[in-house]
Amino acid sequence: MKKNMLCLAAALCGSIFAAQPAATALVTVNLGEEMGPIKPMNAVNNGPVVKKPGGDQVRGNFEDYKAARIPFARTHDSINCVSGGAHTCDINAIFPNFDADENDPKNYDFVFTDHYLDNLCRTGTKVFYRLGQTIEHGPKKYGVLPPKDFAKWARICEHVIRHYNEGWGWGLDKEHTTVNIAWSNQFNIVYWEIWNEPDLDPADTGLPKNPRCWGGTVTNFFRLYETTAKHLKGKFPDLKIGGPAIAGNFRWGERFLAYCRDNSVPLDFFSWHTYATEPKHIVANCRTARALMDKYGFDKAESILNEWNYVKGWTDDWVYSLEAESGRFNQKAAAFIASTMIECQSVPLDLLMFYDARFNTSMNSLFNLTTLWPMKGYYPFYAWAKLRDCGTQVACSVSEGRGKESTANTGTVFKSEIGKPVGSFRAAAAKGKDGSGALILARYSNDNNVTETAYVTVKVPGVALEKARCHLTDAVRTYTEVPLDIQADGSAILRIQPNSFAIIEW
Repeated sequence: MKKNMLCLAAALCGSIFAAQPAATALVTVNLGEEMGPIKPMNAVNNGPVVKKPGGDQVRGNFEDYKAARIPFARTHDSINCVSGGAHTCDINAIFPNFDADENDPKNYDFVFTDHYLDNLCRTGTKVFYRLGQTIEHGPKKYGVLPPKDFAKWARICEHVIRHYNEGWGWGLDKEHTTVNIAWSNQFNIVYWEIWNEPDLDPADTGLPKNPRCWGGTVTNFFRLYETTAKHLKGKFPDLKIGGPAIAGNFRWGERFLAYCRDNSVPLDFFSWHTYATEPKHIVANCRTARALMDKYGFDKAESILNEWNYVKGWTDDWVYSLEAESGRFNQKAAAFIASTMIECQSVPLDLLMFYDARFNTSMNSLFNLTTLWPMKGYYPFYAWAKLRDCGTQVACSVSEGRGKESTANTGTVFKSEIGKPVGSFRAAAAKGKDGSGALILARYSNDNNVTETAYVTVKVPGVALEKARCHLTDAVRTYTEVPLDIQADGSAILRIQPNSFAIIEW
């Protein structure tokens, strides 16, 4: 009997571990089929630090942040992005005494926000300013409670805009302000977002017991938004006023959109958040947001996803989420980020903003929390900027299957059974006016049992790929230049591990 059991075990192991045809994919770029501009899918929340607080010898990440050429940074949860972070960006930080005269610039404290936004502008990144408050998790609330006077709160926001776009109240605190700003379009902030995640703890009557972002009722918030949006749009008709950065409760979002339509409330952009483990879930929410906006007459407004990241769970799986975001499995974050950027490029979404690039949060997939050196999750942002340099998206098809490799004098030859899905491959391509081009290829799977190396054939008719350069990021390589295996027909084969991405430039 023991012998029979051993034979059965051997048979089972043989069936499980028997050699399988290699995973393959065929990526074909059609330079003649233009799809529109490459969109800013590589924006983030928060900016760089010139020097990390805590010691003179600890480097900042300013130069690396600048090198990534991030198009926009949202100023939400900007805690400790500069020293004095608790006094940065939030309305109650800039205007600490709500009973003071909002027309007197001496009642505003812009010092730390000035330094922070100046750091951002010097990297070339544009500011996406969140008017409102940082999330409050503790038992006592300060800024997330409804303002005592909505109209006054709107006028305070007006003066914040005037400070950064017109120089109102600049240079009053000469003792502490060392930032030398030339006001000729130094800031020129276009996007102004009203509040953050008011749907996180919704209450139709009474007040939420432990509100994290909005301590009033649903309709109470609608009135705050209405008051502020109408006031700001009346003062600054050329700026983009919108919000409200919902946490993903689209039923709440639909009520908000209906209220805005029924009350003629300005909405230049509708912002929303989502966290997931699969890019397809993010894509589904992109379509949902756009459909709701169109349904209520906001078909001209921009849809902006300005918080997203890999999150497996907020409780039991939170530690694993952090390991994928900024820990041992950062290559998974890199592949997830690249895959999501690729997917969102081709769906109805105008701006994608990752959460978070703030140096002191474990949700920062870009920079190491201790050293601030770039991690693998930094390089999708770096690579996407190269796609934006090219400018125009072109058609790019991906077919998947399995096949067998054989060696011939001309190089590696693949006989593949394209069509049988093996999952996880995504690609986006772009071309420039000067004949340049780039392709980003990502392979992502949330299944950690996918371990095999895949063989990807890349075809770009009309392009000599033997002159192309390829940089690969995977478990062992970080934006490392690797050779392409050029075939007799001019195509190239790239070997790519699970949870990795590559950029090919020509």
